[in-house]
Amino acid sequence: MPQRRKFTNVLLRKTLDELWKTRSPFWRRVHELLSRPARQRIVVNVSKINRYANEGDVVVVPGKVLGSGELNKKVTVAAFSFSYTALEKIEEVGGEAIHILELVRKNPKGKGLKIII
Repeated sequence: MPQRRKFTNVLLRKTLDELWKTRSPFWRRVHELLSRPARQRIVVNVSKINRYANEGDVVVVPGKVLGSGELNKKVTVAAFSFSYTALEKIEEVGGEAIHILELVRKNPKGKGLKIII
């Protein structure tokens, strides 16, 4: 069995534990992507969300969302963290920005969600 990484960020550890407990293949994949070292974690701009998400979609970003680009679709974005400008742009168009843990509690099976990497 491989040795488990020991993260110092308490919120990250709690998030990873909750993702692992769900036993859903979707959330296990998100767990795998969030377990990467800090230099390899996912960083997504709102322009990429705008490109790949449809109106009303719920998307998961297993990392950080940054505010570069434009967003003109009302989407719900769940991520580990958001930049201030990304939060402004998501809420400006009527979307919702939530933490991954909130979405895990609302949708433990991971049905109807998209991962944006």
